[in-house]
Amino acid sequence: MEKIISIKGITKDYKMGKVIVPALRGIDLDIHKGDFVAITGPSGSGKSTLMHILGCLDSPTQGNYLLNNRNVSTRNKSKLAEIRNKQIGFVFQTFNLLPHLNMQKNVELPLMYSGFSPRKRAKLAKKVLSEVGLANRLKHKPSELSGGQRQRVAIARAIVNSPSIILADEPTGNLDTASGMDILSIFTELHKQGHTVIMVTHDPSVAKRANKIIKLVDGVIVNGDIN
Repeated sequence: MEKIISIKGITKDYKMGKVIVPALRGIDLDIHKGDFVAITGPSGSGKSTLMHILGCLDSPTQGNYLLNNRNVSTRNKSKLAEIRNKQIGFVFQTFNLLPHLNMQKNVELPLMYSGFSPRKRAKLAKKVLSEVGLANRLKHKPSELSGGQRQRVAIARAIVNSPSIILADEPTGNLDTASGMDILSIFTELHKQGHTVIMVTHDPSVAKRANKIIKLVDGVIVNGDIN
């Protein structure tokens, strides 16, 4: 199957005063198109650092990161921003919706940055909001929705630009059990549709929803299990 991500020898060091603190210590990882991957591990294991690098939110200290066969590990901030907008859909634990915009306008944002016309933006936003069960909430603002509904909006925003990968950082962390199960069901359905989903979680029961589990400890992969 086609590789969508290939990283080799990725390290990430942070400088704390005069001390160098390694967060990632030589990561090798391949992710194929259509994979559903869970990245898990204890606090401080490096999973958030790895997600930031995979999401082009940060650059590695050393190593190569190929996204769709293009080396993105040495791109400047402007190029990384362009890659994020066109190729990566983000779903965060805290939703990251703009409170002054209604649901449709929140979902339209990535399309606006990509230069879509207002008519096309509206059409695509309505389509994906309908797909996540929110066709009747287009004009509601985030404060008028439940946590589960807000996360559905965040998922709609993540997929509206047809990204190469969907990156979800603890997507059920702020939700009750029932809402969390609903959100995981949406990710499972997206995976069935052929989307590539990468989910960071500390919860083993959430990680089991993926078909591949990558466990990090002290900045290294200790196992990679295929369900």
